[in-house]
Amino acid sequence: MKLVLDACVLFPTVMREVLLGAAEQGLYTPLWSARLLEEWARAARKLGPSGEPQARGEIALLRAAWPDAEVTWPPSLEARLWLPDPADTHVLAAAIAGHADGIVTLNAADFPRGTLAEEGLTRTDPDALLLGFWTEAPEPVAAVCARVLDEARRLSGAHWDMRPLLKKARLPRLARALTR
Repeated sequence: MKLVLDACVLFPTVMREVLLGAAEQGLYTPLWSARLLEEWARAARKLGPSGEPQARGEIALLRAAWPDAEVTWPPSLEARLWLPDPADTHVLAAAIAGHADGIVTLNAADFPRGTLAEEGLTRTDPDALLLGFWTEAPEPVAAVCARVLDEARRLSGAHWDMRPLLKKARLPRLARALTR
């Protein structure tokens, strides 16, 4: 299954790391475009002066790790598409150009299911996607989350627990499933 990751799921870090960890486990194939990566880099400015440069470094590592994930398309593709927010048509274009099965996003209103279905695509939020992966293959998802938790502790110097970390990352159903 191929899925386009919208910029809103590439940033913040914990969500991105869990999603990409699931991809590393072979649960799906991630796709994105240069524009989606650029949106992530610009969004990282919220973190302060070092946010964008750090994001650009992470993007370089991401491109190296997933060399086939970045898709392009002719301008004519995007020109024929419609979404409620015209600024999001590039995400739909990336999904079509990459022969994706769907788009992973937190912005449900911007990607109407009917419009996506016309292009043979679905939309899912990251929490539902990851919970579905956990239901089908709990061990690899739990291992990914444990690795992300360890890294969050290392980088922050704080003692995070799994449930609060994943809830903060907008993955509450996955957090509940992992901590039952």
